[in-house]
Amino acid sequence: MSKPASTSPTAENTQLKDIVAHAKEYGFVFQSSEIYDGLAAVYDYGPNGVELKNNLKRLWWEAMTQLHGNVVGIDAAIFMEPRTWEASGHVAGFNDPLIDNLDSKKRYRADVLVEEKAAEYEKAGDPARGAALTAELGRLLTENDLAGVKQLIIDEKITCPISGTAKWTDVRQFNLMFSTQGSAVDSEAPPVYLRPETAQGIFVNFLNVQKSARMKIPFGIAQIGKAFRNEIVARQFIFRMREFEQMEMQFFVRPGTEGEWYDTWKAARRRFHEAIGLPAEKLRFHDHDKLAHYAKAAVDIEYEFPFGFKEIEGIHSRSDFDLTQHQNLSRKKQQYFDNDIDPATGKPYGNYVPYVVETSVGADRLFLATMCQAFQEETITEGEGEAQTTKTRTFLKLHPAVAPIKAAIFPLVRKDGMPEKAQQIFDDLRFDFRLVIEDKDAIGKRYTRQDLIGTPFCIVVDGQTLEDDTVTVRHRDTREQTRMPISELRSYIGEAVSFKTVFAKL
Repeated sequence: MSKPASTSPTAENTQLKDIVAHAKEYGFVFQSSEIYDGLAAVYDYGPNGVELKNNLKRLWWEAMTQLHGNVVGIDAAIFMEPRTWEASGHVAGFNDPLIDNLDSKKRYRADVLVEEKAAEYEKAGDPARGAALTAELGRLLTENDLAGVKQLIIDEKITCPISGTAKWTDVRQFNLMFSTQGSAVDSEAPPVYLRPETAQGIFVNFLNVQKSARMKIPFGIAQIGKAFRNEIVARQFIFRMREFEQMEMQFFVRPGTEGEWYDTWKAARRRFHEAIGLPAEKLRFHDHDKLAHYAKAAVDIEYEFPFGFKEIEGIHSRSDFDLTQHQNLSRKKQQYFDNDIDPATGKPYGNYVPYVVETSVGADRLFLATMCQAFQEETITEGEGEAQTTKTRTFLKLHPAVAPIKAAIFPLVRKDGMPEKAQQIFDDLRFDFRLVIEDKDAIGKRYTRQDLIGTPFCIVVDGQTLEDDTVTVRHRDTREQTRMPISELRSYIGEAVSFKTVFAKL
């Protein structure tokens, strides 16, 4: 049986440390610039990590643009004209409330400290107190009452995790955008920002996409891309980084229909996460207590990480704020002419600025959630009678559609024509699937290596293969073995790893 996740803080920290260590050892995630002691909150994806992440991104992309005839994609530049960020509000208001502990000299996000205290109340069986604390935090942040946030921290007796003391500075706001020089020759040129989100690249291209792709409202524009935030407090591995990747879709709708579309996408996005293997009981909706002034509704889809329920995706009803802001500052109309007939008037709806429903997934957070869910430890029994032994087996129970390697091919021994036969199978299947051939070590050790990186199938070439062209296929999750003709491998593996297995659940 798989080992159940513990709810104790110590066990949670140990579980995350085990996952971090596993990610490094087996080529999923490395600390950036590690030979120079690393760069805080920046990570590199290794050979298996980049395959897993690319599979997740491709799955999201095809689910958005291939399954929906009214969603198209773009790839906007990271650098944008600086006025973009004035219109979006990021120059004036993209801040985090930070507080320092005078004893440890460590800096924390004040809102996160309070949210973690609320989570403690919830775990202790007092969800009402936790909800009340979260609501009060939302009210104070909405009113920009930073003194009130500090007083809340003091009243709740929140202490520094390092020093254990409550000697806090005042709460201050810090802007999170990275800036760089906008011109190599003009020292007085305004700064150019590394984009803190991908959404604005979609909004400024709204009419370009609508006209060139001949889209009618309602329609969506999807994008996958890097974003950058100068997170002062970055922790929990790749959950919060300074350089990260977003998968966003902005869905443009007729004013008055945004509520219906918000509910539609809210349900659809949860189905996606369940379809790729995140269980329903480890997902939840968290409605925002604090809404942006332009927002009509906002909800997070949270996954239960080893460090608690945290956001992996946000769904937001953004009204017409973004397009209207860009229209006002650029003085270029961002309107759509809707020639559908309004049943209330019997006339076309005419010109209007569309409303927007946004879905935004953190690709790195989805990667981490997938790794946490896949990381399994179970006790297995081997042998019989007095020779029977038990041991702990660790493996990654990844959905076959996103696994980095789909199948490993093992010649049983390195002679008698078996390596050549294994190579022949590899050459025949490599155009369809990502495969590896392994011929070193005992077969059991080879199984273990593939289990640890989540390979769903191992194909063993043995003496019988040379006689009748059959192989043994070993299944990662059950360790069961199936004998089948080589000619059936393509369809057998293809059916298991196809994105269709995910799409069918959407």
